[in-house]
Amino acid sequence: MTDKSQTARAFTVESRDVLRISLPMMIAYLSTPLAGLIATGVIAQLGDENLVGGVALASVIFDVMFTTFNFLRAATTGFTAQAVGAGSKLDENRMLASGLIVALVSGLLLLLVQGPLGAFSLGVLGAEGAVAEAAAIYFHWRIWSAPLVLFNFVAFGWIIGRGEAMWSMILQTLLNVLNAGISYYSVMRLGWGVEGVAIAALVAEGATALLGGILILVKTDRLAWELPGLKSFQRSFSVNGDMMIRSFALLIGLSFFTRQSGTLGIDILAANTILLRYYFFGVAFLDGVATAAEQLAGKAVGARYRPAFDQVIRLTTIWGLVFAVIVSLAFMLSAGWVIDVLAPTGNVAALAHAYLPYMLALPILGVIAFQMDGVYIGATWSRQMRNLMVASLATYILTWAVLQPLFGNHGLWMALLVFQSARSIAFRLMLPRLADRTFG
Repeated sequence: MTDKSQTARAFTVESRDVLRISLPMMIAYLSTPLAGLIATGVIAQLGDENLVGGVALASVIFDVMFTTFNFLRAATTGFTAQAVGAGSKLDENRMLASGLIVALVSGLLLLLVQGPLGAFSLGVLGAEGAVAEAAAIYFHWRIWSAPLVLFNFVAFGWIIGRGEAMWSMILQTLLNVLNAGISYYSVMRLGWGVEGVAIAALVAEGATALLGGILILVKTDRLAWELPGLKSFQRSFSVNGDMMIRSFALLIGLSFFTRQSGTLGIDILAANTILLRYYFFGVAFLDGVATAAEQLAGKAVGARYRPAFDQVIRLTTIWGLVFAVIVSLAFMLSAGWVIDVLAPTGNVAALAHAYLPYMLALPILGVIAFQMDGVYIGATWSRQMRNLMVASLATYILTWAVLQPLFGNHGLWMALLVFQSARSIAFRLMLPRLADRTFG
């Protein structure tokens, strides 16, 4: 929270401000699933399903691990945006320093426990035989990128918080292009197999961290640097802890959908997976608007200027709905051939087409949830964000318990739509009271 005795710093927010952040971030977010597809495709070219399965299993470990620590990016964005709004270089550097310290210490701890962590994770996933061997090789190399990944989270959050979306796009694109390019070269040309894909991720994270470190040195005011005090760490740990729980709740919700899909049969699982993975491409557009909401809402809170905050809400709502409609229309027009290409059998394709309307509704019903995530992150309303996310997850589980036994996979999809809608409604209804309390 900002100091309420601070004099308001007036500024205006226009559509071009929203788009200046949203559009580059959409490009950046789109490159991430593409890089993952390329890496998977390269391994598939080796013609060994055990290698594909091993990399897929080990990737789940890192997805969970790094999603858990994604609060470092979110919290740093909120703190930085508020410092920018308040015009305080000292606060900006202090919170950046605390984030970097937490990231590096956490990364080093992951390296120290990599042995038992890898064994436990692969055991939980049920990896055996040649699949387990491939997964262990990938894990052994990829785990060394942990400090770099967490450093990059903080660097990305700091750059976004400053409103420098182009630099964030450059960093994210560099990361993904290097990852994809080195994966192809190391596997197809050098014959490194699974090690090549893991080493590609390690090198890409290292190069991105190097550029991020250079940007930090060049763009920060050296005279405003000082070691963060106890108060800064307390604030950082409080917000980070809340956002970590929020990330867990979201991860559980998506993982639960996949798990329950599997209980309905292998064809249902395959059809739902195709639709959900395709949806994640559209999420890049919604995340772009959410990122604009993070920076601009945080800046308004730091500046103590309510008119700018209200304008952020209005404009990000408008543009969020615009992009949500565009995404749904694009899905509707392209889903036919995408499903036919990705579906392994005709039955899976037919099922995916049958459940497609639910996927088309997700962007429309969930866009406010993405926008509100951005606003709450920027304002660092982390406790309320945590509580509302857990309540939305509980609503989702209760809805599933009623609807799936009655309607099968239709009920499962309905429950997921309720999850998105509950987040949108709950976060939006809480907003006016939080804004009144924050701005006075």
